[in-house]
Amino acid sequence: MGLVLKRELEDGATLSLWEIIETEEQLLLLGSIPNEELEELQLIKNAARRKEKLAVRALLDVIFEEKFYLGHHDNGRPFLQNSLIEISISHTSRYACILTHPYESVGVDIEKLSRNFSVVEKRALSDEERENLSDRDRELHLAIYWSAKEAVFKRMSRSGIDFAKQIFIKKFNPKESGQLTAIFQDKDGEEQEFDLNYEVFEDHIIAWIIG
Repeated sequence: MGLVLKRELEDGATLSLWEIIETEEQLLLLGSIPNEELEELQLIKNAARRKEKLAVRALLDVIFEEKFYLGHHDNGRPFLQNSLIEISISHTSRYACILTHPYESVGVDIEKLSRNFSVVEKRALSDEERENLSDRDRELHLAIYWSAKEAVFKRMSRSGIDFAKQIFIKKFNPKESGQLTAIFQDKDGEEQEFDLNYEVFEDHIIAWIIG
């Protein structure tokens, strides 16, 4: 299927989505893959994981006219080795998602709504967040909470973040799309507040943060 969404956001960012329906062999033929990335792929034993990585490379080749080389910081955050463009990446078995901005830090997460989010409630939510969970739309509420916190985690680019204690999402009612307010508290107690957006897309939830 390839590129199914490329949306220019109001704040100068671009959100792009690739639907993964190709075989691994087809994805390998879609573009020129740097040798370093090929070597990394050979170390991945899970075939589905390799396809997700290849779909990200295919999406990069569609987004950018010139060849970009993908690297990762020690904490796992991706970056473009030959560009100052900020980038965040997420993927499921069905979609590869990339958020870019010319200079602002970004974070994006995509999740399948069909996954079991019960562990999220136990490990990633504060007592107050659990109390705010909707009885009617509990699973969607949990999915939004998790995806939003993942987006904040990627934006902060730090290791060892406690999702329940350091990332707080202000009370909201779960909908098909909306805006959230998140507060990140570092280990010294200093707080930063962010606006996030989220959207349900084809049985997935996408959350993103810019700036």
